[in-house]
Amino acid sequence: MRSILFSLTLLLPTMVSGQDARAVRCRFISFGGSDDSATVLTLSAKGTELTCPLSNSSISAPIACSATNNIIAFLTPDKRKPAATATIPPQASAVILMFVRSGANPEVSANALQWKILVIEDSPKNFPDGGAFVANFHNKDIRFVIGESKVMLTPGRTHGVPMPKERDDFNMAPVVFQFQQDATTWRTVKNSVLRFIPAMRYLIVAYVDPASGRPQIATYKD
Repeated sequence: MRSILFSLTLLLPTMVSGQDARAVRCRFISFGGSDDSATVLTLSAKGTELTCPLSNSSISAPIACSATNNIIAFLTPDKRKPAATATIPPQASAVILMFVRSGANPEVSANALQWKILVIEDSPKNFPDGGAFVANFHNKDIRFVIGESKVMLTPGRTHGVPMPKERDDFNMAPVVFQFQQDATTWRTVKNSVLRFIPAMRYLIVAYVDPASGRPQIATYKD
C-alpha cells in the first residue's frame, strides 16, 4: 500500500538516538489483523519503557512517546526486536498511529519488520472535530459522499472531511462509498447514514478483504 501524505515506509531497524528528542501524544490502532491484544514497546520522553496497545477495534488512549529526530521506533514485546518506525511531521504534537501488518517473513530476513505505520496528524485541520478522516487502502480509486462533501481518492491517499452542515433532527448525514471496478464501472460498498456531532469523529478505511477479495469499509468511532 502506498501513501503520499503520510509515511508508510519503514526506515530504521533499531532504536534511534540523538539530541533532538520531543514528546509526541500518540494514540494507537491496528488494521487488518485478528489479534486484538497485540502490543509494541517504545520509550517515553523520560527514557522509560512504554507498552503501546494495538487494538484492531478501537483507538487507544493517548500515550506520550519520545520522537528523536522526528522518528519513533518500536520494538516487539517478546524479543525486543525492531517492529516498526513512525516518521512524525515536524510540526505535529499529536498523532494517531495506524499499524498495518507488513507481510514480512522474519524467518526469511532477520531484519524484517512486522508493521508499517500510517501516521495521521491529529489536528483539527487534518482530522476535523465532528468529521471524518478517510484512507484509501484499495489499489484503485474510490469516491465517496459524506454530507455535502464529495471526494475522489486515488490509491494510498487520505482526506479529512469536515462535520456535515446538513444533518437531520438526529444529527444524521448520508455516507456513500464506491470502489472503482474498471474504467467505467463503480461498485457501491456503503450507502447509509452516520451520526455527526462535535467531539466525535470517524476514522474510515477503504480496503479489499484479502480472504474474500471483496471491497470493504472499516469505520472506527473516535
